[in-house]
Amino acid sequence: MSSPIERSLVLIKPDAVRRGLIGELLARFERKGLVVDALEMRTMDAALAAEHYADHVDKPFYPPLKEFMTGGPLVALVLSGDQVIEVVRAMLGATDGRKAAAGTIRGDFSLSNRENLVHASDSPESAARELALWFPKL
Repeated sequence: MSSPIERSLVLIKPDAVRRGLIGELLARFERKGLVVDALEMRTMDAALAAEHYADHVDKPFYPPLKEFMTGGPLVALVLSGDQVIEVVRAMLGATDGRKAAAGTIRGDFSLSNRENLVHASDSPESAARELALWFPKL
């Protein structure tokens, strides 16, 4: 018996967009068998950043994170598939690209902790909250 199909929010961050990695990252997700249910290129504004990172707004790392995330276009997408949250997070690798394993997205393309190319929901609860923020009509 297979698991129910899950959905996850994935953000291809401004550094990945700037470096021309959108197609490469989308291809990896699709080759894995995940389905793109929605996709939109946009720029995160300060209000959305505060909502998206609500748990972090009072932390010292938030101001530079906000500046980075609002500093250019990103690609927001909804991926679905069997255990998509766990699968995507494994594909991304460790948050710090310098420590991420080769073969993962961050291991192959990132040398930073903050500019680490991609955000993905970390639980069904965060996926539900994030999807409602980014794609309220889904």
